[in-house]
Amino acid sequence: MNSIFQTSADVTEHSDFSNVHLVHVVRQYFPNVGGLEDVVRNLVSEQKGRFASVKVITLDRLFADPGTILAGRERIDGVAVHRIPFRGSSRYPIAPSIVKEIMDADLVHVHAVDFFFDALALTRWWHRKPLVATTHGGFFHTSSFATLKAAWFNTLTRYSANRYSALACCSDSDFNLFQKIAPARVSLIENGVNLRKFAGAAAGSPQKHVITLGRFSSNKRLDRLIDVMANLISTDADWHLHIAGVESDLTKRDLLERADAAGLGGKVCVHVGLSDQQLRALMTECSLFVSASDYEGFGLALIEALSAGLVPVVQANDAFVALARQNPLIRLTDYADAPTSADALRSALQDLRQDPDIRTHAIDSVQRFGWKHTAHLYDELYRKALLD
Repeated sequence: MNSIFQTSADVTEHSDFSNVHLVHVVRQYFPNVGGLEDVVRNLVSEQKGRFASVKVITLDRLFADPGTILAGRERIDGVAVHRIPFRGSSRYPIAPSIVKEIMDADLVHVHAVDFFFDALALTRWWHRKPLVATTHGGFFHTSSFATLKAAWFNTLTRYSANRYSALACCSDSDFNLFQKIAPARVSLIENGVNLRKFAGAAAGSPQKHVITLGRFSSNKRLDRLIDVMANLISTDADWHLHIAGVESDLTKRDLLERADAAGLGGKVCVHVGLSDQQLRALMTECSLFVSASDYEGFGLALIEALSAGLVPVVQANDAFVALARQNPLIRLTDYADAPTSADALRSALQDLRQDPDIRTHAIDSVQRFGWKHTAHLYDELYRKALLD
């Protein structure tokens, strides 16, 4: 590593990283669209031009389209993106060439707890690069393979975590979890959000159109949203649900078939791969944001929804509960109970009719999540790593 910062006094006085070559390592990146990819892309956007160079290393195939090999080298948003081959499953993709790819770095920022996280920790004796990581929820949040995950977490993950100079946990649940195995390394840095993307996009007057955003995966429990919509439609045919995102272990066809089986033809619209401009246009029809997700690492889509002026009615998972403690506009429910959740949506819309300023309050309530503030917190983490 280049000797960039000599003393703690130097670090305090100088805030630029003009001599630092920074590398981000993330398993999926644009053109894949999702919460993790969006976080990394926005952080990179804030850092571009402030470092000697910023590079993203990612895998050369999208998990949603494993048969297509992407370009090995590309520039996205003016930043170099290097893609490397892998084998194995999307749960733990193995890409041993990662070590060679980071050899020109002064600092490496790993995103998520996966093969990259472990491999770079296990080979630190060789590459000798300072490492920081953002947990992004780990892979310990579901009950599947709970015994194996617990053993993995308390052995390999514990070892790997303590090879990092710093771990940024993007939610209270992540912080509480990783504090158990690396208490001296962890800090809480909530994800930044691009507040300009959907700013003020929600319908100007209350509408019975609701929207959910994100990957079509089983843990998002989109089936429960469809069940709730069936309950709403049974008494008022004006309600509509918009499901917008990218296909994963569920497809557009799967979701439409379930909606049709529930008698909701035309009342549930599934939108795949919309651009930000198209999503913004869709939001102009909607007043409420919904999510029945069993788990969220942070709740990025929820913050984006609030920035648009949408009123959220969401599942009481750990991340959403933590955000709701700070923001009374976030309404919690249990989407396993369709009638109760339907009532929560009716109540949210009625409150919006009675107080249209709720829309403005929603936009104002998330301004602290802007990316400039988050990037500053990462600057502090980087300084620690470069002095480690």
